[in-house]
Amino acid sequence: MKIKKIIPWIILVFLAAGCNQPVNRKTEQPSNTGQKPRVAVPEFNADSAYSYIKSQQAFGPRVPNTKAHEKCAAWLYEKLNSWAMEVMVQKGKVAAYNGTMLSFQNIIASWMPETHNRILLAAHWDSRPYADHDPEPGNRRTPIEGINDGASGVAVLLEIARNLSLKTPPIGIDIILFDVEDYGPPQDQPSNENTDEQWCLGSRYWSNNPHKPGYSARYGILLDMVGAANATFLMEGVSMHYAEEIVRLVWATGNRIGYSSFFLYEPGGYITDDHGPINKIRNIPTIDIIHLDRNSPTGFFPQWHTLNDNMDFIEKTTIKAVGQTVLTVIYEEK
Repeated sequence: MKIKKIIPWIILVFLAAGCNQPVNRKTEQPSNTGQKPRVAVPEFNADSAYSYIKSQQAFGPRVPNTKAHEKCAAWLYEKLNSWAMEVMVQKGKVAAYNGTMLSFQNIIASWMPETHNRILLAAHWDSRPYADHDPEPGNRRTPIEGINDGASGVAVLLEIARNLSLKTPPIGIDIILFDVEDYGPPQDQPSNENTDEQWCLGSRYWSNNPHKPGYSARYGILLDMVGAANATFLMEGVSMHYAEEIVRLVWATGNRIGYSSFFLYEPGGYITDDHGPINKIRNIPTIDIIHLDRNSPTGFFPQWHTLNDNMDFIEKTTIKAVGQTVLTVIYEEK
């Protein structure tokens, strides 16, 4: 496939472990993940996060160069500015795959900005201009709401931001809402160019031009498609290549606090997503918590890049699992 590239499961297993291994094998779970010291971790409020998804939906499709996009950017800035110690917007223009110049806004919020000991949290806030996987051919040039693919990760980070404003974290935190992640070429439009570089334009720009010269973080966590019912988060390939230790930390935390049905110790495909430029250009080991589905023909949740990526498929228990896990990782840091 192309788009957010996912290597077919059978090839992935061959590359990872040899062709004699079964496709549905489980990645070995550490026998002893250790006991974390007890700390006071805030309670992630799934109702609050759910309301932030609905607020994004109300703007309409958040496609760059549209009024809905501009209005949503202003709302996101306002929300983060009410909670963070420091907020800035990185603005610019980037060329899309077809040469269209897109105005973008990467929105960056920081807590304890003076410390060099930092964690980066990220999601993309734009939505796709094409429903190019919609079952109805006539819909495939229609912009999507991008409720799971985009808005869910943003909403989880907004609720985390609210919690960070109430209880100072033990480590510096930066939340970056990346723009122009999902403006790649349509499924039915072949391209001879490097398709990886036609996606994730906001994070690619930031990775080459960070908001602070020389910016770095100990590690990063990207959230993408983290709100659908019955979501499964597999151990994504790029994450395991660049940041296996962080994958195992997050998965162990999620399993320890009761979310083993979401954070599965199973291999996932190699995904083209915003963590790619952060790992490869910025050299910050960054993982992707992303819904991967072996039973879907695309490898993602069934409504991916269709007009059905709407509120009907959002589940608060999934949002809670992701948000509480990431909050726990943050507050158990030293």
